This record gives sequence, C-alpha cells and structure tokens, in this order.
Amino acid sequence: MKLRLLQQKDAAGMLEWMHDEEVNKYFRFRAGDMSEKKAREFITKSLLDAEERKNFHFAITDDKDEYLGTISLKGIDWEAKTAEYAISLRRAAQGKGIAFEATQNLLDYAFQKLELNRVYLNVLPENRRAIHLYEKCGFQYEGIFRNHISIRGKIVSLKWYGLLAEEYRRSQLI
Repeated sequence: MKLRLLQQKDAAGMLEWMHDEEVNKYFRFRAGDMSEKKAREFITKSLLDAEERKNFHFAITDDKDEYLGTISLKGIDWEAKTAEYAISLRRAAQGKGIAFEATQNLLDYAFQKLELNRVYLNVLPENRRAIHLYEKCGFQYEGIFRNHISIRGKIVSLKWYGLLAEEYRRSQLI
C-alpha cells in the first residue's frame, strides 16, 4: 500500500465508491450525483491545491498502483498548523487494514513532513466502523455538535475527534 497524489486515471475508482450507497451513506455531500467530468475536475483542482499547499488529496494504491481509495488533509491552516482528515475506500478494499495503514502514513506526513500540530475530523455518531478506525489510529474524542448539519433532509449531530502532534509522537514510541 502506498499514497500518491490523485491522477486522472483514478476517476473510475473514485466513482465506484461515490456511487456505492453502502460506502457513501454517511457522507455529507451527495456522492451519488458525481459524474466522471466532475470527478476529473476535482482531481485537477486537487493537484493545484497540493501545489498551493491548501489541501492534499492522496490516492491509496496497492503495489500495482491500483486505486483503492482517497485519503486527505483538507483546509490546512498554516498559522495554526491544523488540517482536517478524511478517508474513503472502495468496498473491495475495506476490512483489510488498508485504512489503518493509509491513515498512519498520512499522519506521518502531516506531523513529520508538514509539521502540523493538530489533525482533526468529524463523523456521524452512528458510523461506528469509522469511529473504531479513528480511535485505533489515536484520535481523541473532543465532543459533539448536536443537531449541527443537514444530510439528505435530516438534521444530524457530528462527533469531533483530534490528534495532536505530541500525542502522535508519544504513540510512536510505544
């Protein structure tokens, strides 16, 4: 498993998970509405964002460079040294430890190469599988924003998690 910046050839794999209702049921955006053109535009924009160091969207790939999913550091605030984490895998890549390994690689990149101080995320409370991954990776529960956003016409809450650089460094010594 490795991480690399998204490439245009990843569009089909991205559309696979975006159009998979089981995979995208916890997403805030309407992933099922994504077209190939929009996916390709997102990839083009993601490469510009990486050059400008605003967002980093990486393809998670196997050893043959097959696209397995996307993992991201978004909305980087260079003054506060923070970024939001996100991940999504194709269904065929789930349940194999890939998300854990990719997250560890991304956190290494965030805290060692980019020298960020904090990586955070939010998740729907009922997304237990994702919460298990985040806690396994060391993210700490920070609180809940009750009735905070609308998803598919329903007002829902968000749980917030964060990981500080010092916590991450300590976990690497164990």
